[in-house]
Amino acid sequence: MPCLATSDHYTLNLPEGHRFPIAKYALIREQLLWQGIAAAEDFYEPGLCAEEDVLRVHTEEYWHKVRDLNLSPAEVRRLGLPQSPQLVRRSLSSSAGTLQSALKALRDGVGLNLAGGTHHAFADRGEGFCVLNDQAIAAAYLLAHGLASQILIVDLDVHQGDGTAAIFEHEPHVFTFSMHAGANYPLRKEKSDLDIALELGTGDELYLQLLKETLPRLLTQVQPDFIFYQAGVDVLATDKLGKLALTPAGCRQRDEFVLGLCHERQLPVAVSMGGGYSERLADIVDAHCNTFRVAFELWP
Repeated sequence: MPCLATSDHYTLNLPEGHRFPIAKYALIREQLLWQGIAAAEDFYEPGLCAEEDVLRVHTEEYWHKVRDLNLSPAEVRRLGLPQSPQLVRRSLSSSAGTLQSALKALRDGVGLNLAGGTHHAFADRGEGFCVLNDQAIAAAYLLAHGLASQILIVDLDVHQGDGTAAIFEHEPHVFTFSMHAGANYPLRKEKSDLDIALELGTGDELYLQLLKETLPRLLTQVQPDFIFYQAGVDVLATDKLGKLALTPAGCRQRDEFVLGLCHERQLPVAVSMGGGYSERLADIVDAHCNTFRVAFELWP
């Protein structure tokens, strides 16, 4: 039975009209309970990420600026979120959620974080609503403690995982794979170990075809013993920032394929949510809940 990392720290107050849908984190937990996908005992509080774990990935200078609320106005604009003690706690809590999910995955086969996927955070800066790179922090932890020897990061958010790609550019024990909308944020792309840049408007059929052609081959090529899955739902046609055209059914089939392969090949997988910016908050929440529903179906 999967465990779900969640915390009251995952939400924070943002200025009215802010385009980041912060409310989704609490609503997803409530919907999973209401729909009977998960029970109250399936959720746990992951705590806060230790500074030593942060510093395996992020520079001391950047982390101290975040911690001490000393980001410049330009850095805050690039981040897209106002700096505050609550944002620091949220970033540490979300990163702890992915790290703990990785440890749960080693035990149970799968670990789920009801946040995370902050793949635009670089070693020395934050961008695009991403302060700390949770999957990078967790991957570095596994390597440092000898809990994994070859990691594959499968990033299917609509935006390239540029921060993750840059962090692991020279790390042979982490293979980064990003399939994303090509002509979209970030304007300047980094070089993942494998990038698939999709044409704008790509829909279910071609998207799933490419994924099914690529991921099994990567598993054979990379021979990972651990998977991180960034399951952004901003691939939906309804997404304001996405520019792809997946249906909710197509997005769920994506999750079924990725998680199904991990289950079939007995590869532990840690899932982080990633982005979602549909006009209707319910569309975002439903799509994220489908990801977790698939995990509960595969690992009952």
